Amino acid sequence: MDALLGNLPALWEGLLTTLRLTLLAFAGASVAGVLVATARVSPVPVLRAAGTVYVETLQNIPLLVLLILAVFGLPEIGVRAGLFTTAVVVIALYQAAYVAEALRSGINAVPAGQGEAARALGLGFAGSLRHVVLPQALATVVQPLGTVFIMLTMNTSLAAAVGVVELTAAANRVNLVEARPIPIFVGAGLAYMLLSSLVGLATGVLQRRLAVPR
Repeated sequence: MDALLGNLPALWEGLLTTLRLTLLAFAGASVAGVLVATARVSPVPVLRAAGTVYVETLQNIPLLVLLILAVFGLPEIGVRAGLFTTAVVVIALYQAAYVAEALRSGINAVPAGQGEAARALGLGFAGSLRHVVLPQALATVVQPLGTVFIMLTMNTSLAAAVGVVELTAAANRVNLVEARPIPIFVGAGLAYMLLSSLVGLATGVLQRRLAVPR
């Protein structure tokens, strides 16, 4: 326990990096996910195909592979960015595929008559999606999006493999000095569990507040 308590500043800094990485990546994933979901339900065949290819490709390539390719491959073609920035972008684009599928399931759950009524009032596809369909869809996918957020939080630990000093990397550095893996990594695991539990509680409360009486 002394090994854990004596290195709390280093572990705390790693936790803060994990939080920043998680929040920034989820914000990016949400924006990209909305765009991909829109493409997936678009009446334009080319956009639907592009959205499908994006989702199928990203969901079938391990995130670690994408991180390694981005960190070590992009500089070879002249694209350079900091490790943290690269990790944020890659994780955001990867998780956007899951956000898009969660949103698409919510869009498909909205009665078709809602969209037809919006179009009858003169709204086009984009207008009906933005003002009528998407707000209703979001209310039904709070829990799935919460699950994606938790998944993203866990996936930030993979950034340690490419040099980002987040919580897992910080715990590993402390362990290299202290050689006490059990208390150090149990402490890190509990921190991840606490973050996941808080997200689960928050999404549960939000889901109940947004629930539509039937």
